[in-house]
Parts: sequence; C-alpha cells; structure tokens
Amino acid sequence: MQTQNIFIAHPSTTEQIKALKAFVKALNIKFEITTTEKPYNQQFVDKILQGDEDFKAGKGRKMTMDELNGLWK
Repeated sequence: MQTQNIFIAHPSTTEQIKALKAFVKALNIKFEITTTEKPYNQQFVDKILQGDEDFKAGKGRKMTMDELNGLWK
C-alpha cells in the first residue's frame, strides 16, 4: 500500500541518527537522508560577502538611527 505521508525528523546526535536508521530499516520503510550543509542560496551569500568587502574598502556609509528613521517617514 502506497501512502503520501512524509515524515521529517531532525536528530541532533549521531546516536539518534543510528537509532532512526535502524528503526526504519527494521520496518522495511524506504528512506533518504539529506544534509543541509549550505542552507543559504550561494548567490545570496556572495552578495552579502561582496557587501562586506565593499564596506571595508570604503564604499559604504554609516547612518545614525535618526537618519534611518527619517527614511521610513
């Protein structure tokens, strides 16, 4: 019998990972393991890093809270 249910678990230790693997294998459940080594889009990360480099190179401007609040009005 095929079902559309998907379960997502977030184990925090290697013992939990091993236990989950053993459990689903024992029940003959198909499973896959994915990792989130890079949770952010690389283009986004590149833009942020470029902004940091630009600011260090003097291409940025510091603003006071009053200046920032003036932008919202």
